[in-house]
Amino acid sequence: MAEDVRQALVAAVRERGGELAAICSHLVRIPSENPPSDTRAVAKAVGEILGKVPGVELSYPTQEEPVVNLVARIRGGRPGRRLVFNGHLDTFPAGDREAWTVDPFGGELVGDRLYGRGAADMKGGIASYLLAFMLLAGCREAWPGELVITLAGDEESMGVLGTKYLLDTVPHATGDAMISGDIGTSRVLRFGEKGLLWFELAAVGKAGHGAHVHRGINAIDRLVDGMAKLKAALEGMPAAEPPEVAAAIAAAGPLSESLSGSGETEVLQRVTVNFGMIEGGTSPNLIPAAAVTRGDIRIPAGVTLAEVEAKAQAVVGPLDGLAFKTVRSWAPNWSDPGHEIFTLTAQNCRAVWGQEVVTNMRVGASDSRLYRLLKNVPAVNCGLHGYNLGGPDEYIEVEDLMKLATIHTLTAYDYLRNPG
Repeated sequence: MAEDVRQALVAAVRERGGELAAICSHLVRIPSENPPSDTRAVAKAVGEILGKVPGVELSYPTQEEPVVNLVARIRGGRPGRRLVFNGHLDTFPAGDREAWTVDPFGGELVGDRLYGRGAADMKGGIASYLLAFMLLAGCREAWPGELVITLAGDEESMGVLGTKYLLDTVPHATGDAMISGDIGTSRVLRFGEKGLLWFELAAVGKAGHGAHVHRGINAIDRLVDGMAKLKAALEGMPAAEPPEVAAAIAAAGPLSESLSGSGETEVLQRVTVNFGMIEGGTSPNLIPAAAVTRGDIRIPAGVTLAEVEAKAQAVVGPLDGLAFKTVRSWAPNWSDPGHEIFTLTAQNCRAVWGQEVVTNMRVGASDSRLYRLLKNVPAVNCGLHGYNLGGPDEYIEVEDLMKLATIHTLTAYDYLRNPG
């Protein structure tokens, strides 16, 4: 019986592949750039699709407009576990329209490629959820429990008005496990993410004329010196990773790097510092009295936020005219890579791809961290391989989208029908 249902689901994804691509294209044509993260129109469009599902419970929890979120739930044939598909409705800005060879909000299908801002990150993943949701609603007597979709705005600006708000206020926004279709690849499943610390390093000096350097104190000189010392000290911190995390990173390395870039394994295992902004001075011939840099620290498993902040203060504290301030932070986070949700997802990925699949940590961040840190929910990232992410001509491959929808549909069915 169960295998018959699984085969019928696989066939249904293939039969409705045109509809799947059309849904993705439709969502891409609705701009939801962040800023300002205006997700009103795209949330309404998703709601119109899901509203046709018999028995669906649909709501639009909103803390602050225009960031509108969406939660949808269907129930199976009897009580059981709850599985959540989580994703984000907002996208990066389109940027310079002249740099695009297609309309960034055209949702154009060219051969096997579907173009547009957000196609990869992550309206393709959302389209996959919607088809899985509709297909499972059509056979709900075959599985127990509940299937929930939580779609949030504000992810690109850290999710306070989005997924965090949903987890704080909507009881069924959380569950026994969560699947995220955020950008990546379904051949490398992500079980955790590095921590993050955004900071500001400010320097003060003594203003003066640029010719009279002996009479002033250059704040930029102080800042540059502090930046170099801070980067060296933080990136030299040892990381005592938990054995299961270290083993997973090592095992995943060769395949993961072939898909996600050479050097990923090394970056996953150490603290990294990126200075993203710098300001200071008013004229080339004046000694600046103030300067500031803002940066991003990523923290591996085995290093705590407290250790990073203590090291930063220990480096900056003795330096004249410098001050370090944390702006935003969260801890490294991970789920047990041996948890059932990873086993089932990996089995389906291997079957669909007919190739090796690995489980690894993630360099960047997603709303999965909020499920782990706030609710201790096992969360797996399984998404599309995106091209030109954040740049012009972002696109996905339709065949990849078909594979992802098959994986999401089968994994949801397998997880819910198991007694746990």
